[in-house]
Amino acid sequence: MANEKNPSDQSADSGGVPGDPAETVPVQDQPGAGPAEGGGPREEETGAGHDLAADAPAEYTLSSEADAVDPEERGDADVPGSPMVQAPMPDRLPHIGITPASEGQRPGQHPADPADLTLADSDVRLTGDEEATGWQPSGGRAEPAPEPQEQAPAVPDRSARRTREEGPEPASSLTADRLLTSQQRQPIGGWRLWLYKATFGYVNLGDSDAVRIRRALEHRVGVRLGERTRYVPVLSRKGGVGKTTVTTLLGMVLADIREDRIIAMDANPDRGTLSDRSPGKADFTARQLVQNRFMVDSFAQLSSYVARDGSRLHVLASDTDPTIAQAFDDADYRAVTDILGRYYSIVLTDSGTGMVHSVMKGTLEKADAVVLVSGGSVDEARLASETLSWLEAHGRHDLVAKAIVVVNMSSGNRTEVNVNEIEEHFRSRVSTVVRIPYDRHLAEGSRVDLAKLQPKTRDAVVELAALVVDQLH
Repeated sequence: MANEKNPSDQSADSGGVPGDPAETVPVQDQPGAGPAEGGGPREEETGAGHDLAADAPAEYTLSSEADAVDPEERGDADVPGSPMVQAPMPDRLPHIGITPASEGQRPGQHPADPADLTLADSDVRLTGDEEATGWQPSGGRAEPAPEPQEQAPAVPDRSARRTREEGPEPASSLTADRLLTSQQRQPIGGWRLWLYKATFGYVNLGDSDAVRIRRALEHRVGVRLGERTRYVPVLSRKGGVGKTTVTTLLGMVLADIREDRIIAMDANPDRGTLSDRSPGKADFTARQLVQNRFMVDSFAQLSSYVARDGSRLHVLASDTDPTIAQAFDDADYRAVTDILGRYYSIVLTDSGTGMVHSVMKGTLEKADAVVLVSGGSVDEARLASETLSWLEAHGRHDLVAKAIVVVNMSSGNRTEVNVNEIEEHFRSRVSTVVRIPYDRHLAEGSRVDLAKLQPKTRDAVVELAALVVDQLH
C-alpha cells in the first residue's frame, strides 16, 4: 500500500479532474500537519476536485486508505499511535428524562417545533443497560448514573383530618377520656386504701364489690327524669313507725346525689315534725305560702319560705302554732304543689296518718309513686298491709303495683318478731321491699345527719332512692 498514490496526487496528474467518487476519501486537516509534498498548498493542487470533496459528507476521518483497515485485522490493535475511528459529535446531545412543559404547553404534550424534539419525545427506546447508565457518545467513558433523589411529598393544603371522608371532627370529640392519660382513682377505704398508701400508689387494687354496687345505685339515682315534676307521697296508717324519718332520709339522699332541686313538704293536717328532723330552720310554713301564693313568682321569693340550711334538701314545714284551729286541707295542698311544681323536679310529701282526710285526696291524685312505711311489730305490719288494701279498694291499683314498702327498724331492733316473714308478706303484694336497719343516730329522734349514719343504713337509703327513681321514669 506504500506504492499507492495519494488521491490529491491523482487529481493533479489527471489535470484537475477528480477520480471516481467512490474511491475518494475526504481528508481532514490534522493539527501540526504541513503542506503537501511538493511544497504547494493542497487547495491549489486539487482545484475543482477539492471543492467536490469538501461538499461530500464526512463520515470517517482517516489519515490514509491504509488506516481504513481495522487494526484488529492487521494485528496491531495494541500498537501505540493507532488511529481511532470516531463518529462525528452531534450538534446537540439527546436529553434523557422528562421534558418540562414550555410556556403554553400542557405537561406530556410534544413540542410543536420539530427542532425542539429530544430523545425523550421520540420513539427511540433505550436498552436496560443504557437506561441504567445513561447514553454516552461512542468512544467515551460511561459515567455512573446519579442516584435517584427522593422527591419531597407535596404539602397538602389541609390537614389529614380535614380531608377524611366523614369530614372534620366536631369539638365534642375532644373529651377528657381521649386526651388525658387514664388514672385509676384510689380506693375509698379498707385494707385496699391502706395498701395503696403503703406502696405510694404503685399498687392499686381498686374498690371492693360493695363500693362498685353503691356507685351503680348512685348512678341510677342521678338519672334525669324530664321536664315534668314528680310527686312521691310517703304513707302510713299508724304513727310512730318512722314515716317522717324515712321522708327526711329519702329527700336528703336524693338531693345529695341528684343535681336538680328536691323538696319535702309536711302535709300533715295536724302538727308535723318534718322540720324538726331536718337540719335547716323554717321561718315560714306551708299555710303562709298559701296565703302569699299570688306574690310568689320567682324561685328567689319561694326560697324564703323553705328551710335548706345544712343540706341541699329544701323543706316546707307545717304549722306549729297550737292556736290555729283550721286544718291544712285539700285546696291548700293543691295550691302549694302548683307553686312547687314550677321550680322543683321531685316533691316528697310527708302525709298524715289518716287516709280519709281531704289532703289525702289531692295527694293520691298527683302521686307518681308511693312509699309505704311499716314497722317491725305485728300491728305496724298489719296496718301497712291494710293501706295497700285501701288503695286497691279505691281503684288505685297502679299505685299498688309501683309501691315500695320500707320496713323501718332504725328506732329499735325487736328480735321477738320475725322480720323476714314481714318482708315475704309484702313481696307477695308489691314488687320491692327495703329494710332500714337499726341505727343509733336515727334512734335519737333528733336532726338527721347523713355523715353520722352507719354504712349499712346509708346503703339501704341509697337503694330506696334508686328504686323510687326507677318508678318515676
